[in-house]
Amino acid sequence: MTGASGGPGWPALAMFGCFVLLTLAITRWAARRTRTAADFYAAGGGITGFQNGLAIAGDFMSAASFLGISAQIFADGYDGLIYSIGFLVGWPIVLFLMAERLRNLGRFTFADVASFRFAQTPVRTLAAMSTLLVVLFYLIAQMVGAGQLIRLLFGLPYPYAVAIVGVMMTLYVLFGGMLATTWVQIVKAVLLLGAASFMAAAVLWQFGSPEALFARAVQAKAAAAAAKGATPPEALAAGRAIMGPGGFIKDPVSAISLGLALMFGTAGLPHILMRFFTVPDARAARTSVLWATGWIGYFYLLTFVIGFGAIVLVGTDPRYLDAAGALRGGGNMAAVHLAHAIGGDLFLGFVSAVAFATILAVVAGLTLSGASAVSHDLYASVFRRGQADQVAELRVSRVTVVVLALVAIALGILFEKQNVAFMVSLAFAMAASANFPVLLLSLLWRGCTTRGVVAGGAVGLTLALGLTILSPAIWVTVLGHAAAIFPYGSPALFSMPAAFATIWLVSRADHSRRAAVDRAGYVAQRVRSETGIGAAGASGH
Repeated sequence: MTGASGGPGWPALAMFGCFVLLTLAITRWAARRTRTAADFYAAGGGITGFQNGLAIAGDFMSAASFLGISAQIFADGYDGLIYSIGFLVGWPIVLFLMAERLRNLGRFTFADVASFRFAQTPVRTLAAMSTLLVVLFYLIAQMVGAGQLIRLLFGLPYPYAVAIVGVMMTLYVLFGGMLATTWVQIVKAVLLLGAASFMAAAVLWQFGSPEALFARAVQAKAAAAAAKGATPPEALAAGRAIMGPGGFIKDPVSAISLGLALMFGTAGLPHILMRFFTVPDARAARTSVLWATGWIGYFYLLTFVIGFGAIVLVGTDPRYLDAAGALRGGGNMAAVHLAHAIGGDLFLGFVSAVAFATILAVVAGLTLSGASAVSHDLYASVFRRGQADQVAELRVSRVTVVVLALVAIALGILFEKQNVAFMVSLAFAMAASANFPVLLLSLLWRGCTTRGVVAGGAVGLTLALGLTILSPAIWVTVLGHAAAIFPYGSPALFSMPAAFATIWLVSRADHSRRAAVDRAGYVAQRVRSETGIGAAGASGH
C-alpha cells in the first residue's frame, strides 16, 4: 500500500523486486568465488580501503539510524540527536586505537585479537557469548524495522513480514558469505546516502533554511498539543521543548550512560570489527575507517533534517496518522511517510526499497558475525582445538546461520513495539561493557592476564545483560511489570567501569604460571600489532 491512500504500492513493489533481484545476482556471483574459510569469513582479505569504507558505512547505517533516529527526532526533537552524535564519535576511537592493530593481529573475528596472547578456550568462549548477545539485540532492531516497513507498504501481517526478512538474510549469508555481504552493503550505502541526501535537500528547499524548518516544527508541535486540550502557555512550552534536552532522556545519569554506550560500543561491535579482516593490510584498514567516518557523519547530519521535516510535513498531515493521532505503520515509519510527502508513490517506493536494503545489508553482516563466533571461535578453536577442517567449519557456520535466522524472527515478533534506535543502544551497551574493555586492555596493557580478561568480560556482560532486563525497556514494556528495578535506560555507566576495574584487579592479583606466559607474550603482540610482521595476508582468487 502507499503511504497515504492504502492502495497497492506498485512503485514500491517494483523497487523491492529490483533490489531483491540485484542482491540475489550479487549472491550468486559471490557464491562462485567463496571456496575457503577465508573467503566465507573475510572475502579473502581482498576488499580495498574505499570499498570497505563504504561497506562499513552500509553496515553501520542501520534501521536504527535511518528509521529509528529520524523517528526519535520526530517524537522528541533535539534529544534524538544524542544517537547521531553518540554513534559517530566512537569512530575516532576505532581509528586511533583499534583498526590497524585488529588487522595485524586477527584473521576472521575479534576473538582472534582478544585471545592472541591468552589461553584460547576461556577467552574465545567469552568472546563468542558476548558476540551472540550483541548480535541478537542488534538483530531484534533490524527485524522490527523490517516487519513494520513491509506491513505498512504491502499490508502483510507483521509475523510474515519478519519471516520474509529472515529468509532473505539466510540466503545472502548461506551462499555468498562475506563477499556477497560486502557488496550488498556497498550497494545499500550508495542508495541510502542518495535517498537521504535528496530527502534532506527537498525539505530544506521547501523551507528555505534550517532556522525556518525548526520554527515551523515548534509551531507544529505547539498546535498538536493545543489540539489535545493544552492551554496556550502549555502548548507553547510543548512546542519549544523539541529544541532542548529532556524530552527523551529524562535525567543526567541516563544521558551519560547512553552516551558512553554509543561512543565505546562502536569499538566493540563484532560485525563492525570483523570488517577490518576483509582488507589486505593495516593501511587499508585505516583508510576504510576514514572513509566510513566521513560517510557516516554526513548521513547523521541528514537524519536531523529528515526528523524535523517529518514533524512538519508528516505530523500535521492526517493521511499519515491513525484515529488516535499516532503514525500509521508504527512509530518508526516517520522517514518513510516523509518520502511520500516529498515525492509521492514513486519516491516512497524508492525509499522503502532503500530502507529494506538497509535492513537486509545489516542483518547479513550480523548473521555472518554470529555464525563465525560459533563456527570459528567455539567449534574450530575451542571444541576442536584448531584441528577442524574447513569443510566441517563452514558446515557448522551455515547451520548456525539458519538457527540465528529462526531466533531473530522469533525475537523480532516479541519486541514488535520497541523503538529500533533504542534496541540498538542496548546492543551497544553490551559491546561497550564486555568487548571494548577486553580488547583495549589486552592490546595496550602488558599486565593483562587470561583470568583478568575472562573475569572482567564476564562481569561487564552479565551486568549489562542483567541491568538491561531489569530496565524499563524489558521489565516494564515487554514483561509487563508495574515498575522497573533498574530505573535507567542504559547500563553502560555501571557495567563498563565494572568490567575495566575487574580486569585490572584480577590481573594484578594473578600470579599464576599462565599469567607469566600472558605477560611475556605482550612484546610479540605489540610488535606484530604495530608492524604487521606475521599478519595474515589476502588470499588469491
